[in-house]
Amino acid sequence: MRKTTKLALAFVALASAVGTTAYAENNASAKMREGMMMRLNKAMSDSDGTITFDQFSDAMDARLKKLVADNGGKLTVAQLADALEKARFERMAKRIIARYDSKGDGTLTTDDITSRERKVFAMLDRNNDGKIEKSELPKGDRFGRHRKSDGDGNDGDMQ
Repeated sequence: MRKTTKLALAFVALASAVGTTAYAENNASAKMREGMMMRLNKAMSDSDGTITFDQFSDAMDARLKKLVADNGGKLTVAQLADALEKARFERMAKRIIARYDSKGDGTLTTDDITSRERKVFAMLDRNNDGKIEKSELPKGDRFGRHRKSDGDGNDGDMQ
């Protein structure tokens, strides 16, 4: 392969990588801007349609400011990462509780979990024979992703 062709391919690969990263950053930035605008709109609707600096400051990153204050006025990368991870796991836990909690009391019991499992099993056991056969399983894996085929009709690794 000619040197110019190799350079052109390398440039295309680099441009693709940079473009993908920029798209991901733009998408994350758009979500951050959207969240900020929602907080500002709420602050405006709670007042007379204008916002003072103190209201603006409170609407921006009150949680972050609280984290800094709770950690003696300084926040390290590790402390911030721990707080973000905790918040993510708390959101996941709330979703799981909401999905499984059959009594609506905010707690999970073995009965709640077993009840949910019975419902899912019943949905999968389409012919009601008390067993789930491969033909009764939905296409793709349980998360909606499809398995790659190796060309011989055999399922390979998941995408």
